[in-house]
This record gives sequence, structure tokens and C-alpha cells, in this order.
Amino acid sequence: MSSGQHGVPTGDGAGDPAATEHDLTPDSVLAHGGVDPAAPVGETSTATPYGAPGRPFNRRSPFFIGFGGATGALLAFFLFQALVGIGSVLMLVVVSFFLAAGLNPAVEFLERRGLRRSWACGAVIAAAIVLVGLFVVAIVPVITDQVAALTKNVPIWLDQLEENKRVQDLNSEYELIDKAKDFVTDGDFISTLFGGALGFGMKIVSAVFNGFIIVVLTLYFLASLKTTTGALYQLAPASRRERVSRLGDKVIHNIGGYVSGAFLVALCAGFSSLLFLWFTEVREYAVALAFVVALLDVIPMIGATIGAVVVSAIALATDLKSGIACIIFYIVYQQFENYVIYPRVMSKSVDLPGAVIVIAALIGAALLGVVGALLAIPVAAAILLILREVVVRQQDVR
Repeated sequence: MSSGQHGVPTGDGAGDPAATEHDLTPDSVLAHGGVDPAAPVGETSTATPYGAPGRPFNRRSPFFIGFGGATGALLAFFLFQALVGIGSVLMLVVVSFFLAAGLNPAVEFLERRGLRRSWACGAVIAAAIVLVGLFVVAIVPVITDQVAALTKNVPIWLDQLEENKRVQDLNSEYELIDKAKDFVTDGDFISTLFGGALGFGMKIVSAVFNGFIIVVLTLYFLASLKTTTGALYQLAPASRRERVSRLGDKVIHNIGGYVSGAFLVALCAGFSSLLFLWFTEVREYAVALAFVVALLDVIPMIGATIGAVVVSAIALATDLKSGIACIIFYIVYQQFENYVIYPRVMSKSVDLPGAVIVIAALIGAALLGVVGALLAIPVAAAILLILREVVVRQQDVR
């Protein structure tokens, strides 16, 4: 058997024009796996037991585009609903990761002293749990007694408010003071704030469970931080993996520095408030009020101001001189904290302009409340680092 001029198989009569024309029929061509002359230009067809394949689907068809877009939109909506459904779990994971990043500098400090990472993680977690336990054991009874004392004295302060002529007029018309007294003196008013006794108990159980989950996740994240980040870095292309690794490590270092620094600043605020309040007329509430100041001071921007307002209001209701002294003290201390303590603590971890800090805290608080405000600043620092080292550098090359 030989091949013709155009590569079409022919029989023995290769030189016979009639035989050639006979051999070029569509059936003979398809039988030998050739091209169907009747097929449209640009398309080929091969002989199969199930017939020749049809024309490919036109991907520019309006139907194809519409169907693909609708399918993608439905999938995106489904994923969004799934994320909303597990939002509380994701929040626990994010908080645990930030706590792990905050404790990581202590682990690295022990590693530099020759301790293995597993033992260093265990020591740091154990120390953190012991400190939290001692703090709870020491502070809860004091806070309970002082909250009870505050509850007992609130009616007295309300009586003092009634001496004001304007307050008397409002009380006679709306009975505001009387309703406040009834609410405060009611033995179940604390549980009422949480939706009744059952709601109060469920919130305590939920808080304990969430705390346990956070501790466990923090331990896992802290123990496997290098392994986890290393696995994530492997997803980057090999040519950029080293740069991605360095940027990622820098982001985690910044997060750890911010978390540690925020707690250090809050601790300074709490101790300074305790020392000051101990020499005022509200010394019997000094521990509880200092705890409130330290807790609120962790919240960026507004936390310290809210704590100062709460303490000053209680001091003013207890003693006018103590209230004025509290106002002066917190005005001076906040300036000292903003311009001395905070810059020194945060200078090595978070390098952000003041406007970016304000905007990030506002957006975080609007999205996720207090937790969002806490996470907003390190997230903004990470985004700014990536923009500066990736986007800006690419623009400089062009």
C-alpha cells in the first residue's frame, strides 16, 4: 500500500484517476481515519463506534455566560452563608491565633536560652494559666464585695441627686429616681441584665466553654506555629517563597509585639489607677475600678477614655474632691500614656501613622465590635507592610 500525493491511502490502482476518485469518497476517508470532506471548514471528524463528535459548545454564547455567572453567584452566596454560620467559631480561631502570636515572643526567648520549643510552649502556657488563675482567685472576691458595696451605695447617691431642683421636677413627673432605686435594690437585677437567671447561667457556661476552646486552640497554634506557617508558605511559588516567608514572619512578629504591648500598656494603666485611687475617698472600690480601667485600656482609642469617665463619675458621686482629683489625674495620665508609654512600647512592633490607627480602629469596631477594634491595628500594620514591600516595589520597577 502506498500514499497518494495528499497523503490519502490508495489501493493498487494508485495511478488510475478513476480509482483515486473512488477512494476519496467520504466513507473511504473516514474508514481510514482521515478528514471528512463534507465537514465544515476548520473542523475534523474521526470515525468512532458512537458516531462523529459534534461541534464544540460556544463559550461566548449568552446562555453559557449567563449560566456560568449564575452558578458562580450561587456558589459565592452559599460560601458566604457558611461563613456567617460559623462566624463565632472563626472568631475563636482568630483570637486564639492572636494570643498565640502574642505569647510567641516569650517562647522564642526561652528557645534562645536552650530550651526545646515543646518545653518552652508548655512552660509559657502553664505560666499564663497560673497567672490567670491567681488573678481570678485574687480579684473575683474583691470585685464581688465591692460591686455589692457599690450596689448598696447607689440608692444613697440617688437620694443626693434628688436634692437638685431640676432632678426633683423630673422625678415628680417621670419617677426616674424611684424606678432606678427599685431596679438597683432588687436582688435579681444583675441576672435581669443578662436575660434572667437562666440566661445569666447560660452566658457563664458559654463564656467558660469559649475560654476553654481558646486555651486549647492557643496551645495548638503556639506549639505548631512554625509548622503551620511553613505549610502555608509552601503554597507560594518557589521563586517567591523566601520573600513570602520573610514577610509572613514579619507580620506574625508584629502581631505578637502588638498583643504583648497592648497588655503591658493596660497593666500600667491598671497599676497607676490602683495606686492613685488608694489615696482617695473611693479606696474601698480601688481594686475593682483599677481592674475596669486595665480591662478597658486594652481597647484602642476609646478604652482609656471610657475607663476614666466611669471612675471619675463614681468618684464624683462619692466625694466631690476625689472626683475632681480623678478627672485631673486621668487627663494627665492619658497624655503621658499617649506620648510616652504607648510609643515606647509599640515602636518596635507597630509602625503606623496616627490617622491609620484611628481609621483602622473605627472600621474594626464597626465590623466586629470590641474584638474588631483589638484586631484592627495589627491587621492594618500587616496590610501596610504588604503594600509597602510588594505593591510599591512593583510600581517602582515599572
